[in-house]
Amino acid sequence: MPGPMPGPLSAPPVSSSPRRRVAVVGVALSDCGRVDGPTPYALHAQAARRALADSGLDRSVIDGFASAGLGVLAPVEVAEYLGLRPTWVDSTSVGGSTWEVMAAHAADAIAAGHANAVLLVYGSTARADIKARRRTSNLSFGSRGPLQFEVPYGHTLVAKYAMAARRHMHEYGTTLEQLASVAVQARANAAANPDAMFRDPITVEDVLTSDPIADPFTKLHCCIRSDGGCAVLLAAEDYVPDTAKAPVWILGTGTAVSHTTMSEWEDFTVSPAAVSGRRAFAAAGLTPADVDLAEIYDAFTYMTLVTLEDLGFCAKGEGGAFVEKGRLLRDGELPVNTDGGGLSACHPGMRGLFLLVEAVRQLRGEAGPNRQVTKRGTTTALPEVALASGTGGWFCSSGTVLLGRG
Repeated sequence: MPGPMPGPLSAPPVSSSPRRRVAVVGVALSDCGRVDGPTPYALHAQAARRALADSGLDRSVIDGFASAGLGVLAPVEVAEYLGLRPTWVDSTSVGGSTWEVMAAHAADAIAAGHANAVLLVYGSTARADIKARRRTSNLSFGSRGPLQFEVPYGHTLVAKYAMAARRHMHEYGTTLEQLASVAVQARANAAANPDAMFRDPITVEDVLTSDPIADPFTKLHCCIRSDGGCAVLLAAEDYVPDTAKAPVWILGTGTAVSHTTMSEWEDFTVSPAAVSGRRAFAAAGLTPADVDLAEIYDAFTYMTLVTLEDLGFCAKGEGGAFVEKGRLLRDGELPVNTDGGGLSACHPGMRGLFLLVEAVRQLRGEAGPNRQVTKRGTTTALPEVALASGTGGWFCSSGTVLLGRG
């Protein structure tokens, strides 16, 4: 596996110009799925190299770096491993939404002239570590602070999502079959993705009869466990003329946090995406009707359903009906998780950065045969607007990013 990115960093001075437009200029995945040999650091390096190559820019333009989930002093340790000496850093860690929140921070920093190009990188060997018995599976995030009042009573991570799903079913009549259809459509989208870990088709019945995990979830309601990493390079508009590919612009972002303890969550059927999404759409001057595809964090089927509601793609309580009848398929009314998502493609931990990679590839027209999404209402035109929405913890945090080709 490749080692550090060679050579010292010589970053250009930051700009003092008025607020600049910000584009995603490079994206890449590391090896994903079952990756037994490399360390997480090596996956970071592999993804970073590939994203830089994808951008066509020289590594010297990178003066910002964002990373979380690895090392004692993230992102300092990872930056050192990559041979970078950034002058702007972010180590925000809010679970799966970390990367959408970091992208929002980076876009603001670049727009304001505090950085010119920011690299976001993630890598994890979550699956390989368990297989090699380097670690055990975690049931919760710990028992310190407020969590000490929940953990003794069995409030595992999956149980919290299961409780929320049951509440939605109770209030709105959402059915297990509707939740299962989310997993079925994610698997159908994964079928054409050569990078997806699981590609064989599944049925609603398969989901309902798979091993029980936490009522009402069975195994196929839950995300897979994989290895893998990815990287995204954001840069100021000044660098776009020198990039290898057409830019994908950051149109608007929004972030929000909700709760840590379940007793402080006012409504189990409303996620913080209701706030982050509203802020992102307002910043972009867009509405859900303008979105051609959505990449949504899906550690569990219920996450997809309730996030679609909270982002405004359907009314509260109508998510069950909305996800039926193939609406989330690549050629459906609103393609969702076009790579197969965390339910089928990959889920090495904090998956939010993978959402941005897939959204950018779709907007560029790089998804490949039988995977490429088109603009709503057309059969050949490339999509123009994509949404990436990450969720962290047990609906504790949310970050929403709107991206576009124009």
